[in-house]
Amino acid sequence: IPFIEGTRTLEIGHGPGHLQRVLLSRGLDSVAIDESSSMGRLAQRNLQSFMSLREGQSPTKQSPSRGKINLTRGLAQYLPFADRSFDTVVATFPAEYFVDPLTLSEVKRCLSDGGRFVILPAALPKNRFLSWLFKVTGQASSEAMEIVQEKLEKPFIESGFEVETHVIEKESGTLIVLIAKK
Repeated sequence: IPFIEGTRTLEIGHGPGHLQRVLLSRGLDSVAIDESSSMGRLAQRNLQSFMSLREGQSPTKQSPSRGKINLTRGLAQYLPFADRSFDTVVATFPAEYFVDPLTLSEVKRCLSDGGRFVILPAALPKNRFLSWLFKVTGQASSEAMEIVQEKLEKPFIESGFEVETHVIEKESGTLIVLIAKK
């Protein structure tokens, strides 16, 4: 969330709608796309329930006064949006499509000048097993993170993005956030 800039946001691979709920609660003009029709139905139900509770309505009604649920079905490689439609495009725990050159080209086309593609590709939980595994293999977790960062950044750089990688340490684990700027 702290890496999202602007008010026009596209989420690729919205899943059950958790991030959409947060974006709508913050008053952002958010659109989401997912290939799965099942996820679309689940996200629609979850978001309608959230909006209804927020507005004090029955779950079947949607208030036009605040936030609007904007879900669509489609592929990240063929985004059905106009050029420069979004300030930020975001994907959390995406499948391999997010480094596909077609996806990167489409995201770049849909981003406004100076826009950013924010990706949360991985989260490593902190637990005893992982600590033990790193000791047994003779690796430090920082070495593993460097390899992941290097491998993830390459397709974005090749597609003409400026890339920043943030490693965020939380009590529960380590998050990797990639920011690709147009």
